[in-house]
Amino acid sequence: MISKEVLLNCCQRIQPFIHNTPILSSKSIDQKIGASIFFKCENFQRAGSYKIRGATNAILQLSQEQKYNGVVTHSSGNFAQALSLAAQSIGIPAHIVMPSSAPHIKKEGVLSYGGKIYECAPTVEARQKKANEIAAKTGATFIHPSNETEVIIGQGTAAYELLQVHPDLDIVFCPIGGGGLIAGTALYANYFSNTCMVIGGEPFEADDAYRSLKSGSIESNTTVNTIADGLKTTLGDKNFPIIKKHVSKIVRVTEGEIIDAMRLVWERMKIIIEPSSAVALAALIRDAQENKDMYKNRKVGVIISGGNVDLDNLPF
Repeated sequence: MISKEVLLNCCQRIQPFIHNTPILSSKSIDQKIGASIFFKCENFQRAGSYKIRGATNAILQLSQEQKYNGVVTHSSGNFAQALSLAAQSIGIPAHIVMPSSAPHIKKEGVLSYGGKIYECAPTVEARQKKANEIAAKTGATFIHPSNETEVIIGQGTAAYELLQVHPDLDIVFCPIGGGGLIAGTALYANYFSNTCMVIGGEPFEADDAYRSLKSGSIESNTTVNTIADGLKTTLGDKNFPIIKKHVSKIVRVTEGEIIDAMRLVWERMKIIIEPSSAVALAALIRDAQENKDMYKNRKVGVIISGGNVDLDNLPF
């Protein structure tokens, strides 16, 4: 049972290990949307993304024997780095399965935080198979990047911090890939706000969550040809019920819209965000264009999920 007390305990548990990241705004973006926008900037988080939150919460609740044997996960990059750093912080081994297509900068990050990388083919099946092999061989505990209750609760603490500063938010947007961030965000919005809607942003090129919410059951992707490399994973049986219950809708965006939103933040706010982060703003811009009256004079939060960018391969 995920209660308000469980969520508050998580916030207290991980607080010594994470940054309470800044909340920024931009007058030019406010004018573009017609609303007051508050960006929760997890690009300034340890390891460069919100994922250190869930990774830390999961690791801190392992038994001493489990900690001794270490942890294993599969990730295209941000959770890989987060779990490596969280494990390093308490002195336990981290085994990281990464697809061969993962950005070089994210592989470098894992190594710098002491994680051991095992490469595999860029498919969900290959990732899980390799992780299972490592767990069987080492005794390491598998921690899923997004479909783990402790991870989901940890990821949502970014929204909790945002709501502590702006308790009267009307809407909060966040990107959706594996579903951990949006499920966690929805839980905290449900318990700590009476009015805040949660809306997800997703690429058209990897729109399994949009289709899942429409059909009522978990859908898969046949292709994931998107610049948002962190959003290529699918929903899980632990986060999807939360999403179905508490997420209002998911807005899909084109690759061009993702790049435009990313560039807008770089130019106007002078901060580095990755394409997956830009999806949330792109979704807000699209939805505000289609539903202008819905956003007039409203207060909107946007979770900037991370800033781990390969500067040698910028899309602009």
